[in-house]
Amino acid sequence: MDLLKRRIIEDGTELGTEVVKVDSFLNHQLDIGLFMAIGKEISRRFGHLGINKILTIESSGIGIAAITALYFDLVPVVFAKKTQPNTMTEDFYGAEVKSFTKGTVSVARVSKQYLNPEDRVLIIDDFLAHGEAAMGLCSLVEQAGGTVCSIAAVIEKEFQGGSKKLRDAGYYVDSLAVITAIKDGQITFKD
Repeated sequence: MDLLKRRIIEDGTELGTEVVKVDSFLNHQLDIGLFMAIGKEISRRFGHLGINKILTIESSGIGIAAITALYFDLVPVVFAKKTQPNTMTEDFYGAEVKSFTKGTVSVARVSKQYLNPEDRVLIIDDFLAHGEAAMGLCSLVEQAGGTVCSIAAVIEKEFQGGSKKLRDAGYYVDSLAVITAIKDGQITFKD
């Protein structure tokens, strides 16, 4: 997706050789016009799969997932919570996930009432690095007996191996912008 690549180059900041900071448009300040283009592109790539639910993890995936739902006939968006609030009194599905950028491990939780065996789920991940969050979300869907139809990553850092890990586990992954390297302040994309 050329628009997204252009924004990464123009407005992203490289922090070393493994981190790209995109706070100005993706996960601190949200560019809604860009999100609409992202949602439309995700719909173009996955609209034929009979998706009836979108799943993401808090917090930066929520905005993208919500706007993407507009292009999937307003299917429900569910997001996994990383901490158990005192309002989550019902049973939940849980899976450990490690955050690459934060260096923390948490349990992603979704109330059992929001994932079901008849669900055909599109997982949306804002950043795919090592694949921990996406693997955890796949586990939640499978615990519920649902079907993971696909994983849509907005930005993938291919060199960190997350997409390979997911594909090796049998999941279909498609990323809108695939970064192959970050070196000397330059970001290289897969064509």
